[in-house]
Amino acid sequence: MPSNEESLAARALELVEESFITASGPGGQNVNKVATAVQLRLDVFALRLEPAVFHRLKTLAGSRMTARGEIVLTARNYRTQEANREDARARLADLIEQAQIEPKKRAKSRVNRVGKVQRLKSKKARGTVKANRGKVDW
Repeated sequence: MPSNEESLAARALELVEESFITASGPGGQNVNKVATAVQLRLDVFALRLEPAVFHRLKTLAGSRMTARGEIVLTARNYRTQEANREDARARLADLIEQAQIEPKKRAKSRVNRVGKVQRLKSKKARGTVKANRGKVDW
C-alpha cells in the first residue's frame, strides 16, 4: 500500500494550483515588496478518492477544506518562495498520507461475572450510604 500512498500524493501535487501572496512575518522590508507566501489549492474530487479516505481527509483538513471540495493551504513561515513552497507541498502530502491510514477498530471489552457482581455490590453499598444520610427520625 505504500506505493499507492506515494502515487496518490504525487498525483495530488500534479493537480495543485499555486499562487504567491504577500506575507506577514520574517523578511524585513522585503516582505512588503515580494510575494513570498504560497497558497496551494487542491480539488479533492479530482483525486477520485474512496469514500472512507475522502471523509478522513475532510475531517483532517477541517476548516482548510472549502464547501466546493478544495483544500487551501497557506505557507508563510520562511523568507523565500521556494522554502514556503516546499513547506506547503510537504504539509499537503502529509495530510493525504494521514487520510490513507485506516484507524484500528476498537475491540469491545467485556466484564466477567465476578466483575459484574463486584460492581453491583459496590453500587448497593454506595446507595446504602446515601440512603443513611437522610433526616434522622427519633
